Amino acid sequence: MRAFALDDDTLALEAAAVRSASQSIDRLRAHGAGGRGLSAGALDLLTRLGNAEPEGLTIGELARAAGVSSRNVTGPVDTLERETLARRVQHPQDRRSVRVTITPAGRDWLDAFRLPTQRAMSAVFRGFTPEELSQFRHLCLRLVVNQQHLEHYLGSGQS
Repeated sequence: MRAFALDDDTLALEAAAVRSASQSIDRLRAHGAGGRGLSAGALDLLTRLGNAEPEGLTIGELARAAGVSSRNVTGPVDTLERETLARRVQHPQDRRSVRVTITPAGRDWLDAFRLPTQRAMSAVFRGFTPEELSQFRHLCLRLVVNQQHLEHYLGSGQS
């Protein structure tokens, strides 16, 4: 770590242990979703559809919400359709626009996934006080905001 640290201060780099924690939670989530036939990406999209308005979301809206390209959303949406968890429908006012909606089977799938997920997260965060969890959430959200600012800075072509 010292090779990457400024002035031998490795604390910020060591704080990147949050990456290890995030990867652990992602593995747990993927395990739970995979055991039910969905990739973590498809699960993410299904969850977003479950929280969307009844008219659903466009592929572009799903991609923006997930922080990926539209091309990266098409495959998981195909999977959700094949599993009858979601469906593509034409927008009633714009025939060129296709929206993706969750099906009743998709809602049932999410309901069945919810309790095991709640139990797993409870086990992962066992021993944390409510104050620690609140602070942890706050710090993680600050990381996200800082990362978004950095992405914006890097994307603007400034050096």
